[in-house]
Amino acid sequence: MGIGDRPGSWMALAFRLSAPVDREHLAAAWEAVVATHGTLRTAFVPGDDGAPLLREVTLGQGSWVEHDISAGQTMNLALQSVLDENCRSYAKPSHRLCVIETADGPALVVAADHSHVDMWSMLLIVRDLLDALAQVQQGEQPRIKDVPAFAEHTQALLDRPAAPEEIHRRWREVIEAGGGAMPRFPLSVGSPGVQPERVVVRDVLDRAGLEAYSARARQYGVSALALTISAMTSTTRELADSPLRAVFPVHSRYEERWHDSVGWFITNSVLESDDPAPAACAAAVKESLRLGSHPLAEIMKPWSGMPAVPGMLAISWLDMRRLPVSINSRDIDAQYISAGIRTDGVMVWFITDNAGIHLRCRFPDTPEARKNVGAWLDNLVARMRKEGTVDHDLVNEVVAATTF
Repeated sequence: MGIGDRPGSWMALAFRLSAPVDREHLAAAWEAVVATHGTLRTAFVPGDDGAPLLREVTLGQGSWVEHDISAGQTMNLALQSVLDENCRSYAKPSHRLCVIETADGPALVVAADHSHVDMWSMLLIVRDLLDALAQVQQGEQPRIKDVPAFAEHTQALLDRPAAPEEIHRRWREVIEAGGGAMPRFPLSVGSPGVQPERVVVRDVLDRAGLEAYSARARQYGVSALALTISAMTSTTRELADSPLRAVFPVHSRYEERWHDSVGWFITNSVLESDDPAPAACAAAVKESLRLGSHPLAEIMKPWSGMPAVPGMLAISWLDMRRLPVSINSRDIDAQYISAGIRTDGVMVWFITDNAGIHLRCRFPDTPEARKNVGAWLDNLVARMRKEGTVDHDLVNEVVAATTF
């Protein structure tokens, strides 16, 4: 929000229905979703000092708008144009439900500016939309669910106790290690200015590989995340001869009452790892969660806000199997859609689901970044796949150690 109104700040989920649907039924279901979640009835406006202010908005009777696809324009570009125009930081509202009607049945896209939603929230929106649609199609009035609004969570965070000195000290150490800035990718990404993005996607491990990877993590007494941090720590030391330091977004749904609420329940933390031993990496993850569990405004005062710089590295981990909300993504062919942007940093997302571990990375499309980020990813994926294979010698050692 701090960089103002702009296109490309949205996130979206696309999915399919197995049969045609009446648009008015769909509209009634969508209105029930908007009525359920308070953040979908708010909008940001620029304040007198330029800082964004959040305001409640009154939404009138909605209507469907048909969008023409220009000659030579792909469906993807047409959809991106609609979302860039309507799902932006200061739009009122900054969310849209789109329907692409095909011979195979309708494809639906739900999208919102990222300031109002996280991935967990997108799953909630799709779940609640499908629930409401089923009720409408059965001739029922869709139910407005009773869930707390995101604004209540924001106030709850403000009411939390101030961070202890040890938290301030650890943040200072990590930021000072980065030259007074948030952690950067350890290798050159080229020009310091924003560039068109390059996005690469890797299917790191399939289901069998994930099972072996998780088993290996259990042998070390750690989680799959900690084992992945171990691999990244080794990769960073081998290629850049430096510790792994990264921005590490963590969710702030500390209490069960927020589990069904839509909002941006994400706060930033930092992660530092210089020892690839899995136990040490597990400790680094635990510390990162602690660093991100306190309000950041007071912590960031020495730098007048978060000291963002070109080349920052951010790592996100989402294990879909552990979320308390789920959708049948296979049956509805659910797919995450990202906006096309310009960037000057490196963002790595890991998504773990029942099909395996998937990696998505966005970085500046420069020769240096293609070379250096590509080499870093190749090395990392190779390490993870090695851990995701069955090591019969290790298995035999474990058996021997437990056999009398």
